[in-house]
Amino acid sequence: MTEQLIKVMIVEDDEDFTVMIQKLLSRHSRIRVVCAHRKRYGIVEAARQCSPDIVLMDLHLGSSSMDGIRASREIRIHTNAKVLIFTALDSPEIIQKAAKEAFASGYIFKNQLSLLVENIFALAEGYTADEYLVASSALSCLTEAEMSVFQIMMGKDIELQSTKKTIANQKTRIIRKLGLENQKELEHVFKIFKESGKTPE
Repeated sequence: MTEQLIKVMIVEDDEDFTVMIQKLLSRHSRIRVVCAHRKRYGIVEAARQCSPDIVLMDLHLGSSSMDGIRASREIRIHTNAKVLIFTALDSPEIIQKAAKEAFASGYIFKNQLSLLVENIFALAEGYTADEYLVASSALSCLTEAEMSVFQIMMGKDIELQSTKKTIANQKTRIIRKLGLENQKELEHVFKIFKESGKTPE
């Protein structure tokens, strides 16, 4: 049985570093780089066109890390790709915050290049511990009551004492707090909880 090909998109404004990553990944027959994007504009459209399984996202594509965060969020919302933040920043606290805001599936530092391939394989084969932690962190803005409603939105069978109107209002607040447009986007971004049956930590 042939193992499934892992399609990777690289978003990196340093051309030399992009070439180095491509050479590294080309040594593995299961990994194929389907797209390399350097500009901060048109990233989501490029991701839609090449349909990667995993996007390696450099946070700094312009003047700040917000460029990479915004692009990651849009990719996560509008495609089926997982996003692995790949950055030269050396502050775990900053990267964890960025991963949370970006709805990323994980992160790795550029000085950890030797760990890149195993991270790609792990993400392609299922949900990782880092994915659970980052997704749970993204939900930390929710109150205890909202978290219960979130779990209902993920398909959990939970009895609540609240009225239907209260629950509907809480659903709206949850979606707004997370910066999403509707429940469909919420279910897509956080399907890790729906598909695994696990509860956010």
